[in-house]
Amino acid sequence: MSSAVPLNLGIARSSTPAPGGSGKRVLLAEPRGYCAGVDRAVETVERALEKHGAPIYVRKEIVHNRHVVETLSDRGVVFVDETDEVPEGSLLVFSAHGVSPAVHESAAERNLKTIDATCPLVTKVHQEAKRFARDDFDILLIGHEGHEEVEGTAGEAPDHVQLVDGPESVDAVTVRDESKVIWLSQTTLSVDETMATVARLREKFPLLQDPPSDDICYATQNRQVAVKAMAPECDLVIVVGSRNSSNSVRLVEVALGAGARASYLVDYAREIDTAWLDGVETVGVTSGASVPEILVSGVIDLLAEHGYHDVQPVTTANETLVFSLPRELRKPSNTGS
Repeated sequence: MSSAVPLNLGIARSSTPAPGGSGKRVLLAEPRGYCAGVDRAVETVERALEKHGAPIYVRKEIVHNRHVVETLSDRGVVFVDETDEVPEGSLLVFSAHGVSPAVHESAAERNLKTIDATCPLVTKVHQEAKRFARDDFDILLIGHEGHEEVEGTAGEAPDHVQLVDGPESVDAVTVRDESKVIWLSQTTLSVDETMATVARLREKFPLLQDPPSDDICYATQNRQVAVKAMAPECDLVIVVGSRNSSNSVRLVEVALGAGARASYLVDYAREIDTAWLDGVETVGVTSGASVPEILVSGVIDLLAEHGYHDVQPVTTANETLVFSLPRELRKPSNTGS
């Protein structure tokens, strides 16, 4: 495994030049980019700015994308790690990844006005954690240690939740009653990675129960399916996304697992090393669920400068889901009396 320049996550499978063929082309994954939860979270902050003016405080990054965070910072959004960094009585927005009850309590103690931009699909997992904790289950939460979403979900039932960070973590898991065990997952994981962990857990705990509904976000799944569809034809897959974006990092791994010869993660087109294009005919392009389309356009433009003018969409799903804004920011309806 070789790493790219510091801001890029890159893994190359082979240094052998691509075979001759029909010429340079780009396969552009659809769907890609913003999901409904990210769109809602970013619009929540923008509407809060319009309504209340700067500064607006946001706990952690509203979504895991460098460009989005920098753009909002320029408009007067102040990103903080914890509630005690926010002046008393100020407005605080909770990020799309969700927070634990302890964070809500801390905000209340500081008299903060809060708007919750947690993705509704993350909220669903929180509700599942609370429900199964009430029923005294051991909850095995599949996810990555330190990820904000995992911290928020585990915080709903800290006495019942154990984190399982991949199949290699299964051996260390212990439960009180093997007949009352359920798994939940971080929404942004690779489907394949998650199910490999579930398979190991089920070997150890045959009575392990599945969550009542699929926890992995529809957008995460859709972006992975699109990458799997195009990767076998790609000499190179460029994933636009930030290093702290779990779903973006997973797309690099999925591309390689599905047959791409090399794959790299970049925030911006300028981070692309043109040496990656040597001997490459087919470049796949996609983006994580927190990436605005302008960043993908920048990559397409750069590739065109290097002779990749033929852009072919690879469409595996059409997404129409839209989430309503938090109630504090919804515009009043114009219904008559």
